Amino acid sequence: MNRIFNDDISANDKFVVTLELVPGRESGGRTTDSIKEIANQAFKDGRISAVSITDNPGGNPALSPDVLGRDILDRGMDVIVHFTCRDANRMGLESRALQLAHMGLRNILTLTGDFAGEGFGGRGAAVFDFDSVVLTSMLKDLNRRLIRSGDEAVFITGCAVSPFKYTEAESWVQYKKLERKVEEGASFTITQLGYDVDKYEELLLFMRDKDMQIPALASLYHLGKGSARVMNAGKVPGVHVSQELLQKIAGQWDVPDVGRREAVERTARLGVVLKGIGYKGIHIGGIHGNFDAVEKILDRMEAIEHNWEEYREEFTEDRKNRFYLYRRDFDPKRKIPATKPIEINLTESCHYLFLRTAHEIFFDKKASLAPVYKKVSFSLDKAKRSWILKRFFEDPFKKIMLSCEGCGDCGIQHVGFLCPESGCPKHTRNGACGGSKDGYCEVNVDRLCVWVRAYRRMKKYGELEKLTAEFVPPRLWELKDTSSWVNFHLDRDHQKEQK
Repeated sequence: MNRIFNDDISANDKFVVTLELVPGRESGGRTTDSIKEIANQAFKDGRISAVSITDNPGGNPALSPDVLGRDILDRGMDVIVHFTCRDANRMGLESRALQLAHMGLRNILTLTGDFAGEGFGGRGAAVFDFDSVVLTSMLKDLNRRLIRSGDEAVFITGCAVSPFKYTEAESWVQYKKLERKVEEGASFTITQLGYDVDKYEELLLFMRDKDMQIPALASLYHLGKGSARVMNAGKVPGVHVSQELLQKIAGQWDVPDVGRREAVERTARLGVVLKGIGYKGIHIGGIHGNFDAVEKILDRMEAIEHNWEEYREEFTEDRKNRFYLYRRDFDPKRKIPATKPIEINLTESCHYLFLRTAHEIFFDKKASLAPVYKKVSFSLDKAKRSWILKRFFEDPFKKIMLSCEGCGDCGIQHVGFLCPESGCPKHTRNGACGGSKDGYCEVNVDRLCVWVRAYRRMKKYGELEKLTAEFVPPRLWELKDTSSWVNFHLDRDHQKEQK
């Protein structure tokens, strides 16, 4: 009998277990055979609801999860395909989605994706035409089309979230982006990996407070010394492994048998704690070669789950200078909102206030002078003179103030009057990716994440409700190198008024 992930995740009394598999840079051979065999063993075990297959992890080329997923699906095990925005534009993304529908691969985990890694001849060009929110929206629209065409099977779309952010700004924008994903059709979420149970619980509390009634799966990892070192160094975006945990693991692996045993025990203990605090299931990674470690983890979880509260303290990392959206009171089951004052420098403050004021005067369709601006824009456009405005006024101003890249479809008002094109390597318009660390960009590690900067300036002036408050459509490439000012007033850009 085939395993059906959606049935399991929809069942009230089912604790779901999924297993993450990572293809290699080969079309066949040992790694591919090993992945297929693990999937076979998972199916025979009966406790795994689906295997998920990564999409060029780390931005590096690997065997497509689509073709490998189809092979595994044919063997009876359901598959979750990771679907990133890094490697294709919107036509390529939609084409791939249609291909997946045709292949019967309907469980999708939408991801913005890691930045581009090394391929043939060097580093690849990162596309990021969409972010994960827009990709989720595209799949929702495709579902409507599939239903209209008489297709009974539709995409079951999930999303990722990284609770392991220890600054206020990162935590806030990460959770607000989750809200947008759910609004656009995400029906389940999978966390990134960490070893801080208060952060895991923080996500559940936030979802409860916002009435997000979708199941959440918590990521676990069969953590060895090598992988712990890589994660601790911040080389896996969104993952958290503390220095103390790394040192503990390194000591355990001085005796390999002890290291292997403790890796299983650690994973099982965290698994039962996460089940105990309310997660719908777990998502296990770090499995290579065979299924044996998964079997041991699940067996051990069954043996100790009735004592899960005894293990919670082992995964508690509440420390000074770390932000938690909810803090433990005297009663460890009670949480209270945590707040911190926000400070920004004078330059940042003046930049925000100046651009916000200019936007209110010149780019508000309800302003008293809006009809005048529209008339002027129409005249310039009709006479084919809008280039004069762009070259001699708009470009110099926006390049100095925003490092403008001339997209013609300006999105600064969505990001605290900072440019999402020049300011974010992934061009995200619907909130931050999960890769930032301590407030700094995943790619440009010496720069603050543009969404962190936006959060600080908008909280300073009491305008947080405007940040990531609504779905932002993808940029319109047909407007590239045209005047965004004229495009705005002539209703050509993504902000066009609905007729």
